[in-house]
Amino acid sequence: MSEENKALIRRWFEEVWNKGRAEAIDELFAEDGVAHGLAGDGGDGELRGPAGFKPFFQRFRDAFPDVEVVVEDTIAEGDMVVARCSVRGRHQSDSLGFAATNQPVEFDGITIGRVRDGKIVEAWNNFDFMKMFQQCGALKFNATNADERAGAPPLPAQD
Repeated sequence: MSEENKALIRRWFEEVWNKGRAEAIDELFAEDGVAHGLAGDGGDGELRGPAGFKPFFQRFRDAFPDVEVVVEDTIAEGDMVVARCSVRGRHQSDSLGFAATNQPVEFDGITIGRVRDGKIVEAWNNFDFMKMFQQCGALKFNATNADERAGAPPLPAQD
C-alpha cells in the first residue's frame, strides 16, 4: 500500500498542479475529503471535498499559471503519505487579492495525506506562503524596524 500511496501523491501534484487538470481533483480527492492549512473561503483553513478545493485551486492556478511543483521526497506508512515539495512560478494575475507583479516565486512545503480506497481523504498542508507573498511584494517584513519599535537593540546589518 505504501508504494501506491506514494504514486498517488506524486500523481496529485503532477496532474492537478503541474498540468492544471481540475478534473483530476475529482479523481484523486474524496468527496468527504478535508484539506487543512489552505486558504478556505470560511477562513478556517479547511477545504472540504473536490467542490471546496476547486475555488482555491483555480485562484492559485490563475495567479501562477506556470506553477511547477517538484516532489522532492515521499515517505509512506500504512494509510499515510508525506510529500516534501518545491514550488516555482511567476505571479501573473490579481486572483490572490492584489495586482499581478510578474515576480518569480520559489518556496517549499510539506503535505501529509491520509489515503482511503485510492483517494486522498485528509491532507495537512504546510507551505511557506509567507515567503511566496514576500517574493510577490505583497508582504513586507523588516525585522530590524520591528525590533527597534519594541525597544530592542537593532540587529546587525546583513550583507
